[in-house]
Amino acid sequence: MKIGIIKEGKTPPDKRVPLSPSQCSQILKAYPRVDIFVQRSDIRCFKDELYEKAGATLTNDISHCDLIIGVKEIPKEMLVNNKAHLFFSHTAKKQAYNRGLLQEILKKDITLLDYVYLTNDKGNRLIGFGRYAGVVGAYNGFLTYGDRYGRFKLKPAYQCEDRKEMEAQLSAIELPAIKIALTGSGRVSKGAREILEFLNVKEVNATELLNQKFDTAVFCNLKIKDWFELKLGGEFESNDYYSKPELFKSKLNKYTEVSDILITGHSWSPKYPKLLSKDQIKDPKQKTKVIADITCDIDDPIGCTLRPSVIGDPYFYYDPISESEVSKQTEQTISVMSVDNLPCELPKDASEDFGAEFVKHILPEFLKEESEMLHRATIAKKGKLNTPFEYLEDFVNS
Repeated sequence: MKIGIIKEGKTPPDKRVPLSPSQCSQILKAYPRVDIFVQRSDIRCFKDELYEKAGATLTNDISHCDLIIGVKEIPKEMLVNNKAHLFFSHTAKKQAYNRGLLQEILKKDITLLDYVYLTNDKGNRLIGFGRYAGVVGAYNGFLTYGDRYGRFKLKPAYQCEDRKEMEAQLSAIELPAIKIALTGSGRVSKGAREILEFLNVKEVNATELLNQKFDTAVFCNLKIKDWFELKLGGEFESNDYYSKPELFKSKLNKYTEVSDILITGHSWSPKYPKLLSKDQIKDPKQKTKVIADITCDIDDPIGCTLRPSVIGDPYFYYDPISESEVSKQTEQTISVMSVDNLPCELPKDASEDFGAEFVKHILPEFLKEESEMLHRATIAKKGKLNTPFEYLEDFVNS
């Protein structure tokens, strides 16, 4: 099997890679039937020569490869006819901005697999950059807090060589006795917890966060049952929440009334109730002035997230009264960190983490004669929509 690592072609450039040089070496030693070809690139976080030293073959042309892998969407002109491609395509939710990409994939008789749909039998995702979204998002939350209150300055994560240097920045700060609320229980939330634990922030439960005072910084990792309740009252049942979300309302505002920082690590879709509405945010009882919205669902679950921020300018000021972004910080404004490509700030570490999951969970499936996992992740097969994704027919034909 010939695997080709494509040069990332999307603008702005993304330095991440699906496999690091060390992981290429690991694969080549473990699987004699696998060859790895790396398209030359001057933007990767790992230099071309490191891949060559690892045993991969550098080339400008990867059209002879059986499987072409990348990270971001591959530009239409870089797609290779009649070949299998694996990348984050952002097409399966009928994203209008990538309709042309999916149409081109079908036109060129390409087999398209998407990392998002590589799942186990229970439907749990097996690979992603969520952990490092959480790691960098939490770091940026503290960067934002330090800037807002003038307590400390942190070097932006993207200016750090790696996570080690980023953590050295954190080692130099001292947090006051603040309260931090963290939502979610998946990869993103777990990544954020790594930063909180590195800072030795004490974990407390939801009741303690609401009712107790502390002489040191504390955080609470809120679960769904903590921030949602039945509109008509009664005991929370997660099965009911997932099947009948319209019966529930959010009470996250109770936690932001006592917390200094909110870090979001939850997953959300429009069928679920909003978590923190604009009306709740403007309530005078609200205390939270720093929101690290890692999930970055624009203007929906978190009402003050009006737009994605950018790596070089990671937060903006939201005025709750006018419900708009303002240019200056005031006592009433909320500092909103909403960078939507956080793993790009630590591309080496994020890529190593991602590649390890690829080697462990995904590569062995490609070496089987048949794989149900790969079938579930295949959006298009040789130019036709695959069975799980036939619902996209009207999307590509519109």
